[in-house]
Amino acid sequence: MTREVHQLDLGDRTVPLLVASHPNAKRIGLRVDRGDGRVRVTIPRGARVADGLRFAKARTAWLRRHLDAIPETVPLVDGTRVPVLGREHVIRHEPDGRFGVRREDGVLRVSGAADHVPRRVTDHLKREARAAIRPQVQAYAARIGHTPGRISVRDTRSRWGSCSARGELSFSWRLVLAPEPVLTYLVVHEVAHLRHRDHGPGFWSLVRGLMPEADAQRRWLRENGSRLFAYR
Repeated sequence: MTREVHQLDLGDRTVPLLVASHPNAKRIGLRVDRGDGRVRVTIPRGARVADGLRFAKARTAWLRRHLDAIPETVPLVDGTRVPVLGREHVIRHEPDGRFGVRREDGVLRVSGAADHVPRRVTDHLKREARAAIRPQVQAYAARIGHTPGRISVRDTRSRWGSCSARGELSFSWRLVLAPEPVLTYLVVHEVAHLRHRDHGPGFWSLVRGLMPEADAQRRWLRENGSRLFAYR
């Protein structure tokens, strides 16, 4: 399997470019990681690295535009304001405490060493995401007469959610940073895939039937979703 890192000149900057082959790739693809701005070219098995480099070089304007759209990192440290299901919270580090993380009255209280704060906040937000997502999946799946498989919450970068052929649903934990109706929309979207595997008219009819305001939440995510990857 091919996996090489090259430097790509974009004119106003030089960025690392990962060129990697993938057995399932049918054509050359280019992607910018929304979380850390890494640029990756995927090439089909048997294709040359030079083909991937040429493909990326022909799209430098596209790359600059997408890299410029990535927001600056927001560190999860004392004093940072973090949205949780639509409500802003401020992180307060309490080094002498022994309670881990508590969310109360618009404050995320974090105990322990300062260098552990980002990880503890992230772990807490993942738990919040699971607690918000799983009951909604069960409720909406019951409404359409389906039983979901395993429900997982991960730090995905390329998609907000997915539904496997076996009905296993996966979601980005960062949805907990969005307003709650946006998180609910993603739940409805993936649950609808238990019945409709594609994005045809039947799928969208089901989504809007389950959540009439789905289009507005989908638009919010399209316009604001990249900001959710800034928190680290």
